[in-house]
Amino acid sequence: MRTSSPDNTRRSFLWTASAAVATRGRPILGANDRVRIGVIGVGGRGRDHINTWSAIPEADVAAICDVNQASRERAMALAEKLRGAKPKEYADMRELFEDKSIDAVSIATPNHWHALATIWACQAGKDVYVEKPASHNIFEGRQMVRAARKYNRIVQVGSQGRSIRHKQKAMKLLEEGVIGTVYMARGLCFRRRRSIGHTPDEPVPPGVDWDKFLGPAPMKPYSKNKYAYNWHWFWDTGNGDIGNQGVHEMDQNLWGLNRYSFPREVSSMGGKYLWKDDQETPNTQQAEFDFGDAEIVFDVRNLPSPPEGSSPIIGSNYVGNIFFGAEGYMVVDPYGFRVYKGDNRELVMEGRPEEPRIWDTEPHMRNFLEAVRKRDPKVLTAGVEIGVAAAAFCHLANIAYRLRRRLRIDPQAERFIGDEEANRMLTRDYRKPYVVPEIV
Repeated sequence: MRTSSPDNTRRSFLWTASAAVATRGRPILGANDRVRIGVIGVGGRGRDHINTWSAIPEADVAAICDVNQASRERAMALAEKLRGAKPKEYADMRELFEDKSIDAVSIATPNHWHALATIWACQAGKDVYVEKPASHNIFEGRQMVRAARKYNRIVQVGSQGRSIRHKQKAMKLLEEGVIGTVYMARGLCFRRRRSIGHTPDEPVPPGVDWDKFLGPAPMKPYSKNKYAYNWHWFWDTGNGDIGNQGVHEMDQNLWGLNRYSFPREVSSMGGKYLWKDDQETPNTQQAEFDFGDAEIVFDVRNLPSPPEGSSPIIGSNYVGNIFFGAEGYMVVDPYGFRVYKGDNRELVMEGRPEEPRIWDTEPHMRNFLEAVRKRDPKVLTAGVEIGVAAAAFCHLANIAYRLRRRLRIDPQAERFIGDEEANRMLTRDYRKPYVVPEIV
């Protein structure tokens, strides 16, 4: 059976304290009020945000922001078609934050912008729905939490599995001891991807503000591979697949183990095998997090891989989690959950998805709106501290991978022991004026 950790108690206190003052200076929205949302970053995922918010009667996509003029024009046309009126248009998120008519922002930028955009939004009095991973590094995540609490903002991270009913039921069963004491969580991120090849440096395309796209990252020449979706595979802007798809499974690991404090040790190995291209992040990565009395083992593969844990074989991708306990194990994935017990691995219980679509984001966004209306961060299923914790574990794995050594950690200080090279990687050198502040 699991017990509440000191970290959970601390988080509960923060939520309670912030909720007590959250309504100061801002009225609670009435039942007929629509939350006016500005969507920031309207590439593929951002357009998903527009579609999903537009399907929820309580939300209104009132503004669009992107550094790419062509992306803005496509998004403006989509939003106008769905809402029947043209939203406001911004090329600079700072101007959107100054718009007093906007209640909340929905951030679908590249990873390296998530934290600074969230902090600026909180400082401007906006509530925030921000895509995963919450942050690009560990320092940023801490600052996001501080900003959300200081400015009494509702901040939800896009770990939508937290709002999926069959996953909620599975985690409740683990908490109740369905497989006894849980001692290991295994995260599986088998997403089939292809080599991105090579693209040369070239002039920035017309209509793209390359300076604002890079933002906090170092200024480097434009190339097609550093832009659009492939920014995920460069350390300046992305976190590899462990911080892309993998952060969903990392969050499930923490949820099922009920562990949010740092482990005492982390190691990670792997590499970029077979491909000869511009990608910097690995296409194969294994990570292990040691808590002393439990562990997380995480596996990322972008090359052909079989599923594990009696999971269905559906297409070339498989993502999910396996929880190991004293009496058996549980498999949790988008297709449901299954509980196996005994030495013969007898299937004793299973649950199937209840939502119409296994990756449906709508319940998660509805949960955010409920918290906004009530001015209560405790309503959130993936509030900022939860999202920051999942991202931090991905960052720990990437630091160990890049340094190619096992790292010891002080969980209370959230720093590496006797390794200043690793500690420097807890943050980054920010490019002015796009600096995540020390004091939010």
